Amino acid sequence: MKQAKRNNPLPRLAARLQLTLEDRSQAQRLPEAKLIRRCCQAALQADVKQAQVSILLVGSEEGRSLNHSYRGKDYATNVLSFALNEGENIADLPLFGDLVLCTEVVEKEAAEQGIDLMAHYAHLLVHGMLHLQGFDHEDDAEAEIMETLETVILAKLGYPDPYLEEKR
Repeated sequence: MKQAKRNNPLPRLAARLQLTLEDRSQAQRLPEAKLIRRCCQAALQADVKQAQVSILLVGSEEGRSLNHSYRGKDYATNVLSFALNEGENIADLPLFGDLVLCTEVVEKEAAEQGIDLMAHYAHLLVHGMLHLQGFDHEDDAEAEIMETLETVILAKLGYPDPYLEEKR
């Protein structure tokens, strides 16, 4: 039996995304780099030809400091997104951005919601990547679009709908 070698999308997908990962947290259970890459690649929209994204995993103290400095909120949040070009697709310029995940908040939320920790990381990575591409949830219409995209992407990755409880 012949194996299909033509048109293998994996090398093209990998070439679209340059990803760096730095762990400054004390977390014991973190997603593997392979899962992080899969989630980030899955969230890239078709019009993004190239992306350079840095992922930083931090503890609650650093997460709180960053959230306070950049958003004026004095608490650690699960994910922060910093886009160089705020979701604008500028011709021939890659998407540049940083995602900061506060591992202590992610772990606490997963435990409180009774969801798998890696599924929660997957959701937040997809969520953050969509923010880098200009998606938001400031109003109901924007939230509906973003949540639908997240649900579809996560389903393709094999994860359940993170908004299922809210829909009931």
